[in-house]
Amino acid sequence: MTLTSRIALALLGSVALTGMAAPAFAQSGEVNIYSYREQSLLQPLLDKFSEETGIKANVLYAGDGLLERVAAEGELSPADVVLTVDIGNLVGAEEQGLTQPITTPDLVARVPEAFRDDDANWTALSLRSRVFYVSKDRVDATALTYEDLASEEWDGRICTRPGDHAYNIGLIAHYIAVNGEEKAREWLTKVRDNLAFAPDGNDRAQVKSILDGTCDLAIVNTYYMGAMLNNEAEPEQKDWANSARIIYPNAEADGTQVNVAGGFIAKHAPNAENANALIAFLLSDEAQSIYADTNYEFPVVASAPINELVLSWGELKASTVPLTEVAANRGAAAALVDELKFNEGPQD
Repeated sequence: MTLTSRIALALLGSVALTGMAAPAFAQSGEVNIYSYREQSLLQPLLDKFSEETGIKANVLYAGDGLLERVAAEGELSPADVVLTVDIGNLVGAEEQGLTQPITTPDLVARVPEAFRDDDANWTALSLRSRVFYVSKDRVDATALTYEDLASEEWDGRICTRPGDHAYNIGLIAHYIAVNGEEKAREWLTKVRDNLAFAPDGNDRAQVKSILDGTCDLAIVNTYYMGAMLNNEAEPEQKDWANSARIIYPNAEADGTQVNVAGGFIAKHAPNAENANALIAFLLSDEAQSIYADTNYEFPVVASAPINELVLSWGELKASTVPLTEVAANRGAAAALVDELKFNEGPQD
C-alpha cells in the first residue's frame, strides 16, 4: 500500500490502521498534510515546495472533521502538518494535545507575536478581516468604528449572517477581549436591534441585500469582495460586490479585528523535520504572497507583497490583540449570542 493510500484509508476511518506502527508512515523524502484549505489554493505552493526541497507533499483535503480524525488516530496518525482556518481550530488543536512545537527559526523571525502561539504550537499563515461593506449610493461615511454599529444612525440598516457562525463569534470575542463582557453585552444588544432583519444566509447574501436596498451596511469578511468580483460562474455576484465598498472598522484607532488561516505540526508527526521545512517555506515571502493571493487574504509576514485588488480596498491596520485572547473569549461570545437571542433579530 502506498503512503497516499494509507492517508486516504486513515481519513475514511479504517480500523486496519490500529495494528500498524507509526514509523510505517515515516518517509525521509515526504510530508503528509491534512488540509481544510482547497486543493486549488495549495497545489501550486506544494508543487514549488517539492521542486525546491525534493520533499514530496501528500495531501488529504476535507471540509471538516480533520481535527477529530487526528485525535482518533492518535500515535498512528500519518499527519505531519494540519492546515486549517479560524483561530478556534488552532487553539482547540493545542488544547486537545494534538500539536508539537514548531522549531523552524522562521516562525519567530517572520510572524508577529500576536499571530502565533507563545509556545510555537501553531502559527497563522494568512489573515482575513471581518469588515463593513457599505452601500456606495446610500452611505457617505469613509471611517467607522465597531461602536458605530450600536448608534441610532444605523437603526434598521445593518445585516449579517447568524451570530453563532464562527466568523461572527470571532468578531464578538474580539470585542469582549478589548472591552470586557458587560460592555460587549450592551453593544451587541444595540447591534441586534439595529439589524434590518433577523440574521440569515451567508456572507455573500448580505452583500446582495445591499444591492437589493434591504440594508446599507453588511458585516462580511474581506475576501468575499474578491471572490464575488471574480466569480465567472455566477456573474450576478459582480453586481452585488460593485454595489458596495469596504470600510475597515477602527482603522483610525486600535485596529481592525482579524482572524487567520494557519497550521500546526501534529504531535505524532512521523516526518517532523520535513513538516518544519514546509512551515518555513509557507512563511517565505513568495509563498506568503501566493497563499494570500489565491483567496484574497493578507500575508501574515509583513515583507510579503499584498494582492493589488486587496490593496485597492484600503490599508488594513490589524488589531494587535493576541489571537489567544480572542480565542479565550469565544465561549463567552457564544453565550452572549444565545442570551440576547441575537439570531431572532431586533427586539425593540
